[in-house]
Formats: sequence, C-alpha cells, structure tokens
Amino acid sequence: MSANSLNVSLASQGFPEPAELFANLGTTSLVEHAVRNGEGLLSVDGPLVVETGKHTGRSAKDKFIVRDAETENTVWWGKTNASMTPEHFAALKADFIAALGEKDRLYVADLFGGSQREHRVNVRVINEFAWHNLFVRTLLVRPTDAELATIAPEYTIIDLPSFRADPGRHGSRSETVVAVNFSEKLILIGGTAYAGEMKKSVFGILNYLLPAKGVMPMHCSANVGPDGKTAVFFGLSGTGKTTLSADASRTLIGDDEHGWSDTAVFNFEGGCYAKMIRLSAEAEPEIFATTKRFGTVLENVVIDPVTRTIDLDDNSLAENSRGSYPIDFIPNCSEKNLGPVPANLIFLTADAYGVLPPIARLTADQAMYHFISGYTARVAGTEIGVTEPEATFSTCFGAPFMPRHPSVYGNLLKERIAKGGVKCWLVNTGWSGGKATQEGIKRMPIKATRALLNAALDGSLNNATFKKDPNFGFEVPVEVAGVDTKLLDPRGAWADGEEYDKTAQELVRKFVDNFQQFAEHVDQSVRDAAPVAA
Repeated sequence: MSANSLNVSLASQGFPEPAELFANLGTTSLVEHAVRNGEGLLSVDGPLVVETGKHTGRSAKDKFIVRDAETENTVWWGKTNASMTPEHFAALKADFIAALGEKDRLYVADLFGGSQREHRVNVRVINEFAWHNLFVRTLLVRPTDAELATIAPEYTIIDLPSFRADPGRHGSRSETVVAVNFSEKLILIGGTAYAGEMKKSVFGILNYLLPAKGVMPMHCSANVGPDGKTAVFFGLSGTGKTTLSADASRTLIGDDEHGWSDTAVFNFEGGCYAKMIRLSAEAEPEIFATTKRFGTVLENVVIDPVTRTIDLDDNSLAENSRGSYPIDFIPNCSEKNLGPVPANLIFLTADAYGVLPPIARLTADQAMYHFISGYTARVAGTEIGVTEPEATFSTCFGAPFMPRHPSVYGNLLKERIAKGGVKCWLVNTGWSGGKATQEGIKRMPIKATRALLNAALDGSLNNATFKKDPNFGFEVPVEVAGVDTKLLDPRGAWADGEEYDKTAQELVRKFVDNFQQFAEHVDQSVRDAAPVAA
C-alpha cells in the first residue's frame, strides 16, 4: 500500500516516508505482517501472542508534558505531571524524525479517540511494529472507509520502541520516554514496547480537552441494564472494572475509558484491554472466550513454541499479562459504544486492609471525596521483607492520565451527580475478615460482589435497612438477599474486633493525610465527608 492511501501524507506533516508504508491495514493483514516480521506467534486457537520485553507495564516516571504557554496554567504540575522544556522536546522531535527516516517500513493508522461524534478527536498513529498498529487499531475507534477518505489528523503519536532517549539531550529520565506536546499536538513514545502507552496517551489527550467543553472524562468501565439504565465503574487496575462490566445480563459500553456528556456516556475506545493472568472460563467466560479468537493480541502470555498452546496461569513473563480485542468480541456489546447518562456510579476498591464493607451507599459529597482520593490497596507480601498491605491513592482513579488539577474533574463529577440524581456506591472487591497478608484471609467472593451490584443497579438495594459506618460515615446495608450477612459487617467478620478498630483507624488516617493536598480546592461539604479519625 502506498502513501496515496492516506488522505494526509506523512510528508505534508514534515515526516519522512519509508520505502514501504502500510496505511490503515485491516486485522488480517496486520497479523500476517506481524508473523512475517517475527514479531509474534499465532496460538493454536487464533490470537497473536507477543512479548513486550522489559517493559510489561506503563513507564509512569518516564512520561513528560511540554511546559509552555499552552500548558503553564492548565496542567497540574508535580510528581504526576512532570514537565519537559520546549527545547528538549525540539531535540527529541528532531531525533525521532531522523529515526523515522532510517526505517525501511512503517505502519500508519488514522483513528478516532471517542465514540460520540461531537466530542471525538482524530488521531494518527505511526508505528515500526505491525502488532503495535494492530493493537492501537483494535483499541481506538475505527473510521469507516468513507471517513478515512476525508480524515485529517489532529493529534499524531509516533511510537518507536527501538528509539533510545538521551537524558542529557532530551531531558528524559532514562532511555525510555513518553513526551506529550499539546501545542504541537504530537506525542513521542520511545524505548518501550508496551503497547498500552499508546492508548493511555489518547486518554490523556481527551482528559485534557474535554473538561473545557464541560464533558467529564473518566477512567472507568460502563454498561447498560435491561432497564436501559447506565452504570459506570471507576477503579484502579486489579479492582474489577473489566470483569464486573462484562456481565452477560447487561450491555457493555466499554471497559476502561469514557466520557460523560450532556446526552450520553460514550466509550473513548473501540476495543478492550483485559488482564489475562489466571483468567478462567468459570469466573470470566466472556473475556476468556476472547483468548480463542483470531484478532485478539495477547501480550506476555506464555506460549509453547511447538504446540502453540497458551498458559494463562504462567506469570514467568509478567504478572500484568494482557489481551486486547475488539469490543464486539464481547457478545452483548453496545452497537454504537455509547449509552444514556449514568443512573449509578460505582467506585471499586480492592481493600487489602480488610476494613471496608463489600458495598456502601455514598452521598454526592462522599462520592467526590472518594473519587478525588482514588483509593485501593496492594498486597505487598510478594516483596521480600514486606508483610503489610500498601495503600495506594490515585486521584480520580487515574492520576497518571489526568493532566488537569483533580478538582476540575471532581467538580465536574459532583455537578453531574447532582444534575442527574445519580446513585453512588463504594464496592470493596478486596479482602474481608482480616488483612490480605494474614493466613486464611480470602478476597470477597465474586458471586457476592455481583449479587450486591445487581441489587444496587436494579434499585432493590435502596429498600434495604442501612447503618452508618462509624469510621467512614457512609451507609452499609444490614441484610441483602443471597449474601452472607457476615460479609456485610466488616468488624464482625474479624476474629478480633479491637484489631479491626486499630486497622480501620490506620486506614482512616491514611485517607485524611492523603486528602490534605486537595482540601483547599474543594467545598467545605466535601471536606466534611472525610472519614473520622478517633
């Protein structure tokens, strides 16, 4: 395929054109190219299986935003959003262009970020790997042939895993770099083969652009019930966003990134990106089925090179093994990748302290407090010498992707909750009866979580009897049909009530300490929604 297949040529963008330019190829062609190039293997069941090398997740500390007149007063600068000078970016761009000129072959895809026409952004992605081009074509929204004939890129991403950044010349931290220039509408990714950097870069673009239009960008999954009501699931990695939204009884809008406009919840993407490690047909049948489909890309999943069978339980390449697949691989997906504005918001947390109840009802102020806090906890026992859970606070449940100040997103959320009379819930998919590191303590049964969610989403949970949690102030149901009442009482589930009280107060203090950085940016009513330290 020649450069003529692009409505806007690379040359017109100031980029060199290689001897072979493959533009807007389909899935089958890109899989063929990837296999021919030695980028991966086809499994016996059809998916393309690839390895990403040393980078099996995002390189958060290697991401930078160019600090200039456009971003000086609009970006929340600090540890999350690190700055790069325009001069360093100019040097990096020059070296990226030089690196492009050395490639004999490149892959280009013109795509959309966002499923709602009036709020989407045109994105061009330039790759050196065919499988990366397949990944981003799968994850973003694919234009029709008619749209491809007229599409013009607004933002461009150049992804070159073989590029090595020079900290002295480019202002990077290491040889890996993700540099975002909102003025030039250009993102440069180098030194990493982890494909997720591309999709998260588009998420960052929309998170920057949409609030100025009054649209709420969200790191969440979303689905619609038989009653036509939308539920939105916020949560950090490992809390269950993808799993809980892929419910056979509900229509999936998307599993990771969405916008909330005046008229709809719309998916930013056209695909899903699910964790694969220890995936089972019993617990997650819809997602498991994608591991046997041609068109799925499996990252860092172990494959036998002879039999081409995969082992989803083998974490020798990565604990964060991933699968990307078109959203229509989920049988009950939304045809247009959008649905009505939300009736319910669910904040998912995997509480390794074993303190939080399996579900709690929040006021609008409590919802904003927990949204800005963005709490979950990791089991740190896998690290040598660390035996206690580790609290993680990622504001807006997606701090690395939020260029603006958290209060911008928090206030947008609070306004929309009030406007729509939205019900808000905190759901703990973590541990109960003790800390995760204690012997014999197990995670919440997924059946119980689904039963509680179903009761919340169908409205029946609103008729339950609630009691106020003495530490966090939210309301917890006393009894729910089909759920063990012991699970609903976190303190009662512990063998030692006093030890629970001590642990609960430890977590309360972590919440309070973390929120101090945001206190001056929110209303008093939100500050009053904080948990109570004894």
